[in-house]
Amino acid sequence: MGLMIERKWAMPSKDTYTIKPIKELLKRWVDIDYDWIDPFCGLNSPANYKNDLNPNIPNATHMDAIDFLKSIPTDSGYKGVLYDPPYSVRQVMECYKGYGINVTQETTQAKWYRLLKDEITRISPEIVISFGWNTGGIGKINGYEPIEILLVPHGGIHNDTICTVERKIEIL
Repeated sequence: MGLMIERKWAMPSKDTYTIKPIKELLKRWVDIDYDWIDPFCGLNSPANYKNDLNPNIPNATHMDAIDFLKSIPTDSGYKGVLYDPPYSVRQVMECYKGYGINVTQETTQAKWYRLLKDEITRISPEIVISFGWNTGGIGKINGYEPIEILLVPHGGIHNDTICTVERKIEIL
């Protein structure tokens, strides 16, 4: 099976999972019979183990995403992870400050994203679906290969939302 790449236009939304082509992608991949993790869940995540800094998000823990991921045992048997972090340093700062959390040098550097990816890799899910402004995903260096990329342009000066579906590479 090769890499599938699609491009589907849609209106932007801060609620990533409500954007129509993204909602359709999640319906194809997130099987409710398996456990999925979402460290940045928001209101509309299809995952069943959720976390969000916002204390008003029901059915979720409300921890820093790295601490949340660290609380999950290694090789825990989760089918997948939905990885929809803030897409830029500015968004990290706005998000953390919005919940009264101190923004440190660590949370405004690439190291923060690296720590998140390290924790996702440690959990070892079969599938990771990443959202952002690039196709970096979790990456081959962490044992994952892309199998589907969805580009969602929003028109005007909005950045595309890029969805990267990766599968754990089988090591023989």
